[in-house]
Amino acid sequence: MPPTPDYAGRIVLVDDDAALRQALKFSLEIEGFQVETCETGEELVAHRLPEGEACLVLDYKLGGMSGLDALETLRARGVDLPAILITSNPKPGTRARAQRMGAAIVEKPLLGDLLIAKIRAALTH
Repeated sequence: MPPTPDYAGRIVLVDDDAALRQALKFSLEIEGFQVETCETGEELVAHRLPEGEACLVLDYKLGGMSGLDALETLRARGVDLPAILITSNPKPGTRARAQRMGAAIVEKPLLGDLLIAKIRAALTH
């Protein structure tokens, strides 16, 4: 379904910080996105992903499996949904690994509309 003023697309948001997860969910829903949430990477890889146009937004540091580990597992299963990794001060190895998996990086703190812009760009490509 193409983005419209009332529907901007689907997002699966993964963050183990409950307050941040709920704040991001609320903010993204105000922008018109339909948002599903997971608390852990393990929950994401077991999650039934939405069909059609959707975007993954993953925190890098999660309890247990990292966001990149979860994305790597999904990529190995053939899941090619666009992905955005949110993290603080990513090391060059993290950047390179994210790039190999086709994941954009948005650095914390999440200021302004950068995350929303990256999500919109991911959903239109």
